Amino acid sequence: MSDEATARKRVWKTPPGVTLCAEADIADPGSRGFVLQIGDAFFHGFLVRKNGAVAGWIDRCPHAGFPIAMELDRYLTPDGSLILCGWHGAVFEPLTGECAGGPCAGGRLTPWPVVATAGIVRTA
Repeated sequence: MSDEATARKRVWKTPPGVTLCAEADIADPGSRGFVLQIGDAFFHGFLVRKNGAVAGWIDRCPHAGFPIAMELDRYLTPDGSLILCGWHGAVFEPLTGECAGGPCAGGRLTPWPVVATAGIVRTA
């Protein structure tokens, strides 16, 4: 089978109203990755929870296009203060997605619209 035939198609948006998890399922500060199948394609995103707020991001570094985490659900620096791209060391503000250092200066993560209501996080 060719690489093209085995490659998974990616999509960059999700439909609204998809239940993802309970807010309590994510530490504060903490993060959690998601892969959602949408038709015959897949969406890769992650949630970050910090100071009681939840933000969603597409799992793709603006510097090189790689996924942010090298290990499942490990999107934050050890102290939980920033999102860390494990591949090139770029760091991002958890709730704004702005690059705070590294090779992506001036860049930012692509938002994944989510909403937390009554303790449940859903796509928006």
